[in-house]
Amino acid sequence: MYLLPREGREVQAGNRRESRREWLERMLALGLTGSALARATSTHGVCEKTKWSAPGLFPGRVVRVEHPGSIISGAYQREPVEQMIKRGMMELTGAPDSPSAWRAFFEPSDIVGIKLNPVSRPYVVSAPEVVQTIVAGLESAGVPRKNIVAYDRYRQEFYAAGFDKWLPEGVRIAWAADYNDRTQQRIDGYDPDHYMDMQLTLPGFDLSNDRARRSYAAFYITKDVNKLVNLCLLKHHQSAGITFALKNLSHGLVNNVNRSHSSPMLNACGAFIPASVSIPVIRNKAVLHIGDAIKALAHGGPVMNPRRQKYVWEHKTMFFSTDPVAIDKIGWEELDARRVAIGMKPLAEALLDEDSGFVRMQPEHVEIAGALGLGVAEKRKIDLRSIKLS
Repeated sequence: MYLLPREGREVQAGNRRESRREWLERMLALGLTGSALARATSTHGVCEKTKWSAPGLFPGRVVRVEHPGSIISGAYQREPVEQMIKRGMMELTGAPDSPSAWRAFFEPSDIVGIKLNPVSRPYVVSAPEVVQTIVAGLESAGVPRKNIVAYDRYRQEFYAAGFDKWLPEGVRIAWAADYNDRTQQRIDGYDPDHYMDMQLTLPGFDLSNDRARRSYAAFYITKDVNKLVNLCLLKHHQSAGITFALKNLSHGLVNNVNRSHSSPMLNACGAFIPASVSIPVIRNKAVLHIGDAIKALAHGGPVMNPRRQKYVWEHKTMFFSTDPVAIDKIGWEELDARRVAIGMKPLAEALLDEDSGFVRMQPEHVEIAGALGLGVAEKRKIDLRSIKLS
């Protein structure tokens, strides 16, 4: 494994010092990151690149909105949340009002998906106040409610999280598969024409087996919707380091993801995540990333138990971007800041412990995604706009 140099540091390369960016590009060229072993493919019905394709309308721009009243005693507060989303969308787009901001991305004929996240329930999970406000924003752009489709990968988890109980009436729901299974290689609900092919399988499977070697995109993203709002949560992930915009797409929209982190030592998230998001239908349809960090998770994620709730903190912040790499870069910094504040090591330096079972996490998937053109990973090029409401 290669440990990515820290921001601003140089590394030795022959007789000269090279920048962190140069080092990463050299590793990619040599195939040492693993991404060179993957191929994102659409064999039929290719989804064409548009102005909204990653990194989207505003590459490198991230809006950070904080509201101290957004959560009280663990409960989201509707009015502050609505204010945060309205202000964040206006600042992201430069629009004079909220409906105009939503119209920068969506029009009445669109079929719009909202990617939810149930994995860290009940402690950090997609919240009614956020989702319902997003639905209202889409409606303000003229998108009829019947054209809005809320989704998560597994039907079982969708209902276990209770999403069906509070989604606005008329919003449709969808999933790719009924339940999670050990291999995740079932093709039901997935499109054989859109996939990422990587020279990696679960132990015991043969590389000549297409289903073992490929991750197929869900029909939901290939057929059911033409644009996606990626509603992600800021959380620690034991193998990926951070799960935010990129991983909500990679591990939420394709099958056969267990091979990316099948054991504490066999961890390939650094390569798997950016390769999956590079599938054309994913990178071209995920047009807006809204990061909910009103509650966030600094360690022990993503699957939670009562002991790990000590790592949950009320961050009272939301993020808005069209660039999944830039928003993840900022989210990574905020996770590290929280970890250091509670006496833990940053993601790139931490090793396994009782609440994180992988030998080394791979937050460098964010940097690799940037090098693959999915967005802006260099901090000096990120346009971070911070707003504090009251």
